[in-house]
Amino acid sequence: MREQEKVREDVSRAYARAVTEGSGCCGGGTPKGVAAQTAGYEESETRSLPEDAVINSFGCGNPVAFSGVREGETVVDLGSGAGIDLLLAGKKTGSKGRVIGIDMTDEMIARARKNIARAGMAHVEVRKGIIEELPVESGTVDWVISNCVINLSPEKPKVFAEIARVLKPGGRMLVSDIVVENLPERVRGDAAAYASCIAGAISESEYAAGLREAGLADVEVRARLVYDRDQIEGLVSSDRAASDAVMTPPSSCCGPSCSSTAAELAAEAEGNVQSLTFYARKPSDGR
Repeated sequence: MREQEKVREDVSRAYARAVTEGSGCCGGGTPKGVAAQTAGYEESETRSLPEDAVINSFGCGNPVAFSGVREGETVVDLGSGAGIDLLLAGKKTGSKGRVIGIDMTDEMIARARKNIARAGMAHVEVRKGIIEELPVESGTVDWVISNCVINLSPEKPKVFAEIARVLKPGGRMLVSDIVVENLPERVRGDAAAYASCIAGAISESEYAAGLREAGLADVEVRARLVYDRDQIEGLVSSDRAASDAVMTPPSSCCGPSCSSTAAELAAEAEGNVQSLTFYARKPSDGR
């Protein structure tokens, strides 16, 4: 099995375990429902959504809040999980629009479809697939959104290229994600740090450059949150049980670095982990 496929398989198992057993994965070790609030979702937004979609939100931001999605538009959500962003986008597009979620984890897809049915949104759907090979036609999408997912991909340039491919000319993306700077190899090599969206993340400059290299324009950061030591420790510790049970440590992991405590990892990563919201646009008529 290729290394990239193994990473995707391990991540999928970790998230399946998280949604069925209630461990963390990018949402941190907070009580159910609190992760959604701290990620930027207002109670007024989530009040009418199925509870399961809210309490199983593993994001690090609220990309729909800033996206400017309008009625009748088509939205694709990369790594749609239990469906919180699908449903929020579905409210904005209305029944004349279309919202498509992409996820590779069967347990997440099942949760999302139940939540969509509970919300009565026939214009929202979930498709099984990987974000490096989106099951979406080229040039058909007004908005691509994603919430703390691309950092988990072992092939990020492919994801950026797929975003550019599916967007219409003039179409836009708004993605909330984790970026890191100067992350020690000790942290890079920890499976729980990978599952908690830290170890697999790239820098802000690499992220922006990847979007531009894929052909996207007007790349900018529209929101920023620097994680403190306690927040990083919460992310890693909440994912320790799930990731240790199902994930193979990254190839860079060897020796005692694999057994670091959450507190040790947080101390080394402090000040180097941020949640950013990236905006970009697919040029139209070459501009």
